[in-house]
Formats: sequence, C-alpha cells, structure tokens
Amino acid sequence: MRKLTTLLAKFEASPNNVRFKDLCKICGLYFGRARQHGTSHRIYKTPWADDPRINIQEEKGTAKAYQVKQVLAAAKRLEDENEPEK
Repeated sequence: MRKLTTLLAKFEASPNNVRFKDLCKICGLYFGRARQHGTSHRIYKTPWADDPRINIQEEKGTAKAYQVKQVLAAAKRLEDENEPEK
C-alpha cells in the first residue's frame, strides 16, 4: 500500500513524466482489467454512470499528462466513495 501511495504522489508531482506501464498498473489496481489491449489505447471501466471509462494512451513510452490527471481524479473519487463513514 505504501508503494502505491508513493507512486500516486509521484504522478501528482510530475504528470508529464509518467511511464505508460506504471499508469497501466495503477489503472489495473483501481479499475480492473483493460477491455482493450494491443493498441496504443487502453480503456478501463469505472463504477459510476457519468463518463464510465478511463481512456489512456501511450506516446513514446509515456502517458499523456491530462490522462494521468484524469486517472488520479478517478482514483481519488473511488477512494472517497469507498471510504467508511465516520
């Protein structure tokens, strides 16, 4: 869990410098298996109704910064929704 937190913090600090493979790992942990493989795009399903997918693509081994930010926002939302009430 600590490694995941460290990786997410690294993504937030520098979304322009995220390896596509690392972003795929994070998406796999939060959203499950991608429904599309073998192309430059990977599409992951999210559990909510509004825009129910995460679409990421590789560009020269890295992920696009705006897509990294979308993944971070979706992961945060998922964590917030699954957090027990106090």
